[in-house]
Amino acid sequence: MAELRLQTAASGRIPRDSFTLGGVLGAIEGEGLAWLDILRPDDEVRAFLLETMDFAELAVEDVFGPADTTAQKFKNHRFVVVKARDADNQLDTEPVAVFIKENLLITVRHCTIPALKILARRFKKADEEELELGIDFLLYEMLDAVADDWTPILNKYSKQLDDLEFQVFDPNIEYDGVLEGLHNLKRQLREASKSIESLNTVTMRLLKPNERLISEGVMRYFSDLNQLSLALVKRANNYASGATSARDSYLSNISLQLAESNAQLTEVMTTLTIIGAIMLPLTLIAGIFGMNNDDLPLELVGGFWGIIAIMVAFACLMLTFFWRRGWLKTFDK
Repeated sequence: MAELRLQTAASGRIPRDSFTLGGVLGAIEGEGLAWLDILRPDDEVRAFLLETMDFAELAVEDVFGPADTTAQKFKNHRFVVVKARDADNQLDTEPVAVFIKENLLITVRHCTIPALKILARRFKKADEEELELGIDFLLYEMLDAVADDWTPILNKYSKQLDDLEFQVFDPNIEYDGVLEGLHNLKRQLREASKSIESLNTVTMRLLKPNERLISEGVMRYFSDLNQLSLALVKRANNYASGATSARDSYLSNISLQLAESNAQLTEVMTTLTIIGAIMLPLTLIAGIFGMNNDDLPLELVGGFWGIIAIMVAFACLMLTFFWRRGWLKTFDK
């Protein structure tokens, strides 16, 4: 069953038990500007939008199906779809459908949107001068609430990026989970960009002079909102670029450390190989002359010291050979 919230400029929030969906128009008569918020719309809401409010069928179908960012004008109403942050999970953005007809603003959504709580507080505190601007001012407050809802979130993402960049370039401590943190931050910024870019698209569309989607009295408000949304888009893109750069630097550091480790391992293996190559003929000589055989020509080679001399000569010969081949240059460096 759909949840309804009705708020007017004259009476504030109207208790739910004092009106029905079909009697909304009667409940807001003489109340000035009014805002009807519908959460989790059902078939009764569909009938209300189509029959009672006489909204365009294409616009109503967008409420119950996949909805893209849009701002359109029909014969008796205007229709806007903008993406906003879902309170259930900051990684989610969900579309909010907005119908504007005369002095009534209707928002339809399928989940909890924190920006609408901001709108409720602002509508309650609006002064007479603001209310005299008409229903377009209430639309502005709704879209501005979406922008203001993202501002502290982006501030938090900025701090996370600063912390992660410090961890990437801190040579004293090896931090855990840096790569995962950068990946999660990029994912969060990507989701935030969906809502912020949607807001920027809507405000640009509303400001088109030939479309006449908003009145002249609120044009300056929407112009400021467009500048704010553009600044938020740039912030999100800059943070995403910073996270990408930090991730690339982290991976480069890891690759450099791995290369240094491989170079050390290569040097160790080269040393062991050279030692083994030198010891192999020496072991062969020692094995031959160490055999228990009376026929060995020990006297011809000078006995024990002669054999040692032969082994030293072989070792020097092999070191000379390795040096001429350039295999010992690593140790020179």
